[in-house]
Amino acid sequence: MRWTIKPKPKQADIDQLANSLKVDDLVAQLLLQRGVSTYDEAKKFFRPELSDLHDPFLMKDMEVAVARIEKAIDSNENILIYGDYDVDGTTAVALLSSYLLEDYTNVATYIPDRYGEGYGVSLKGIDFAEDNDFSLIVALDCGVKAINQVNYAKEKGVDFIICDHHRPGEKLPDAIAVLDPKRNDCQYPYDELCGCGVGFKLIQALASKKGQTIESLIPYLDLVATAIGADIVPITGENRVLAYHGMQVVNSNPRIGFQAIINQVKKKELTITDVVFIIAPRINAAGRMEHGQHAVNLLTETDLKQAETFAAAIEQYNFDRRSLDQEITKEALDQIKTNKEENRFTSVVYNENWHKGVIGIVASRLTEIYYRPTLVFTKSGDKLAASARSVKGFDVYKALEGCVDCIEQFGGHKYAAGLTLLEEQYENFKSQFENVVADSIPPELLVPEQQIDAEIALNKISSKLMRIIRQFAPFGPGNMNPVFMAENVQDTGYAKGVGEDEKHLKLTVTQKGSKPIGAIGFNLGDKIGVVKSKNRFDIAFNLDENEWQGNVSIQLKLKDLK
Repeated sequence: MRWTIKPKPKQADIDQLANSLKVDDLVAQLLLQRGVSTYDEAKKFFRPELSDLHDPFLMKDMEVAVARIEKAIDSNENILIYGDYDVDGTTAVALLSSYLLEDYTNVATYIPDRYGEGYGVSLKGIDFAEDNDFSLIVALDCGVKAINQVNYAKEKGVDFIICDHHRPGEKLPDAIAVLDPKRNDCQYPYDELCGCGVGFKLIQALASKKGQTIESLIPYLDLVATAIGADIVPITGENRVLAYHGMQVVNSNPRIGFQAIINQVKKKELTITDVVFIIAPRINAAGRMEHGQHAVNLLTETDLKQAETFAAAIEQYNFDRRSLDQEITKEALDQIKTNKEENRFTSVVYNENWHKGVIGIVASRLTEIYYRPTLVFTKSGDKLAASARSVKGFDVYKALEGCVDCIEQFGGHKYAAGLTLLEEQYENFKSQFENVVADSIPPELLVPEQQIDAEIALNKISSKLMRIIRQFAPFGPGNMNPVFMAENVQDTGYAKGVGEDEKHLKLTVTQKGSKPIGAIGFNLGDKIGVVKSKNRFDIAFNLDENEWQGNVSIQLKLKDLK
């Protein structure tokens, strides 16, 4: 890893904020690095208020969308809530459908089949709407590029409202309303909402028309926080407010479906990181292994016994997903080695038998191993489908735009995308993608970066500092858990490899003038040689807590050492 230390703010700014907040220089520095420079900004950061949320009617087309839904309810129309099969889509569908069902019964949900229909708005879904007399479809977390599908629906007398957060194309679908803060003509103050976040803005607007307060929508925020964490959107601005209050709901009064999952994993208090690694994969597993509708059923269930039955099925899907993911990752690595492609700028692999539901996870695994833009392809009907993942700082979506003559369809974000192409175009695409990336990626982006917020002496680490750092949560892009660096530390002599194959590193470190402090380095077992024989070394770490036999102590969670 290459370590890069974030620029330290001006000392005068640190002094001013430290005095204003009555905190030490280190805390002031961390806040300034996160764009917090005044007392009022710090208050909003540490105590986000629901009143800080923006007026939903600032979003382009919101008035039209609300009016169309109100008309549908007044006219007793059937409304179909349609969403993608991932966490963001299924939580958004659960959110809007359960809100509308509170006082209107003609509402149903539809999640496309990952294998039979693929990503986004499908013609099959529109046919389902027509066959079952749905005159309004509200699409969540998808649809901003569904120009042909919306025209097809229009011919059948089915109206569309689109709630999306992906980048629009040059032309928007001819829908009744397109709610997407990334629209060029949308002046909404915050454009980093996830799909479920856009859905929340819609229910916020509907609620305000009904005279409901924002407090009445708090029970929905566990869904929004989960989507924010799972979709890896920045936890800044409005997302921070939604995630902060959503995590309080997750831990104090979660919906029955979440409670059923939490009961299975037996964890007391969840952080947003736990939501990303415990709850989100289980919700995702339904769409990956069986059908995303199972996730919606769980998230909207109000009977705990039934929810626990759903959660048990989803737990099995997650177990099956993990097994498949390991198997396919091994096959993909073998393919790269067999083809002698270890030294390319990209990883592009294909097997027609790979399970479409896990190729995105496999792409992430390969990216971690080779640290370069990666695509994993499988057969999907008469075409090939792929999941793309990128490395920090490189826009894979833009790179795909450079290969557009080989691609049938694609969409996504800077760091993750999906695409389809004809099988005969695979080799052309593989070669073109390699060339585009080779010509455009700065060499330093092919080496994993460990950003460091600040240097710290071990004797400055205290329970008070730990308490303050915990209040920086929820963590995520734009507000990552602070990473510190300590130089010239030593192990006390008892470092050892722990876990399966001793792949983790457990040690106790000291620095001149400091007491010993425990540290754990996950997946750093191969670095044990660096720390043996009282060698001196530098560490990059987060502050963490270790609970053992009822005792809680501070421990360092190592990110890297050298």
